[in-house]
Amino acid sequence: MSSKTKVLLLVSVIFMTIGSFAQRGVRMAYVDMEYILENVEEYRDATEQLEAKVQRWKVEIEQKQSIVEQMKKDLMAEKVLLTPELIAEREEEIQILEKEMIEYQQDRFGPQGDLVLQKRRLIQPIQDQVFNEVQKIGVNKKYDFIFDKSADVVMLYSEKRHDISDLILRGIARTRKVSAPSKKADDRSRLDDFEGEEESEEVSEALQERLDKANEAAEAREKSAADTRSEQLKLREERKKAYEERRKKLLEEREAKKQEKLKERNSDTEKDDNNGTI
Repeated sequence: MSSKTKVLLLVSVIFMTIGSFAQRGVRMAYVDMEYILENVEEYRDATEQLEAKVQRWKVEIEQKQSIVEQMKKDLMAEKVLLTPELIAEREEEIQILEKEMIEYQQDRFGPQGDLVLQKRRLIQPIQDQVFNEVQKIGVNKKYDFIFDKSADVVMLYSEKRHDISDLILRGIARTRKVSAPSKKADDRSRLDDFEGEEESEEVSEALQERLDKANEAAEAREKSAADTRSEQLKLREERKKAYEERRKKLLEEREAKKQEKLKERNSDTEKDDNNGTI
């Protein structure tokens, strides 16, 4: 769906709703998810730690790639001096290392890699909490619509007084540490728009049911993410073990061939010595 289509659809829905609720007026608000995440210290700190991990993973991949490239260069330089058997062995070893590097890269940065999973684990609990707070505020303050400014809905203009992000942060602050909303000297905090409004803590049965379902869904997602992570770690260990076994076998075969050639060479030397003695 194009941006223009989204805008037209949104405008159409708003005008239809305005007609339906003309008697009491339409109450709308929006939240800025990016702003909320930036102000949740737990998320911000965890994101910085994840970024440090990402940099380490990139360095490790670069090191593995450098080793493979150097092995390729060495093989090209020494190829004329090596037997076909040794060339095949070196090429096989390079292929094993190259495959391991690609698998490692996928494990870290692939569609189901550590980066995607850890980002999801960081953001999902906060998103669930935001959803719960939005449900409460929507019911208690009788909003008809609450949009997410950072989502796909295109907002060409938004008045700050409709932004309830700080109100959401205030709700999140009951269980998480959040930063104080930034407040310029000539600008009021977005929380000021809600001062004087009594925030009802009463939750209807229907809302409570939705919140319970949301919590259950969050727990299910968390369990699914943990299971996926466990399976990936298991698969990674199996691949690592298989790689070590292949490498060990390759080295053993190479050593056996060397010993066999050395034995043949010694045998030929003994024959030459015996012939010379005769």
